[in-house]
Amino acid sequence: MELAYGDQNAVVVEVGGAIRTYSADGRQVLDGYAADEMCSGARGQSLIPWPNRLQDGRYRFAGEERQVPLTEPEKQNAIHGLVRWANWTVAERDGDRVVMEHLLHPQEGYPFTLELSIEYRLSDEGLSVQTTATNQGTGACPYASGAHPYLTVGTPTIDAVTVRAPGSALLTTDERGIPTGTKPVEGTEYDFRSPRLLGDTQIDTGYAELERDSDGRARIELAAPNRVGATLWMDGGYRYLMLFTGDALPEAERRRRSLGVEPMTCAPNAFRTGEGLLVLEPGESFAAAWGIVSSSRISR
Repeated sequence: MELAYGDQNAVVVEVGGAIRTYSADGRQVLDGYAADEMCSGARGQSLIPWPNRLQDGRYRFAGEERQVPLTEPEKQNAIHGLVRWANWTVAERDGDRVVMEHLLHPQEGYPFTLELSIEYRLSDEGLSVQTTATNQGTGACPYASGAHPYLTVGTPTIDAVTVRAPGSALLTTDERGIPTGTKPVEGTEYDFRSPRLLGDTQIDTGYAELERDSDGRARIELAAPNRVGATLWMDGGYRYLMLFTGDALPEAERRRRSLGVEPMTCAPNAFRTGEGLLVLEPGESFAAAWGIVSSSRISR
């Protein structure tokens, strides 16, 4: 589905209900993929009903042990939820807006029913993406969501990009990418609360304690040397953030080409730890929104 508004264009696909491309001001803002390509690195995908990793694919809820498939078998984790490769349908569509829907049926390891919708909209304020989940089952269910856009400001690599990110605490992890605790970002190479050059810093790091502006949004800002920039904002529904420089991507040509900026409603492994995890009662809904503003100059 192609969306257009002024000088902005986006393509949303049925597979995963994902956003494949987004451009503004005559340049690509998302590092996406071609129409004849399979999505790699979770580019533009929605991560439901959990983002990031679930240790051993195993969790306990309402007194029952559950096991979901290990989709990161080399690390014995389940990663990025259950809907990335599902077929979504178009519920509403205008020239600058589309709503994608999917019904997540009960299945092994996640015996719950979720009605999901994602609204993509282009406007004078850029791209906005709102994800809504409604528990259509007869009992409570665990829920979380995330998104996985990769931002580019037109540089061949992100080494020359200046980044500002609002996380005051970072999530320490083990060799499997499972959080082991938190610590302040101050004094570490992962402190981007003030804009600074990314350089050769390698990041695959989760952030918590996000600093927010007066409108309640947390903002991540990228700027190229020529001051071309992009800002990703997250509303209060997204309490955690993941930044990923792509050094571990299997395709060498994609490494450090863009910055993965991932809003998350919960911390990684929340199905086990409960950190940020939501519990939806029957009939209850939860919505969270993020978006991207492209500009020739970033201002605070």
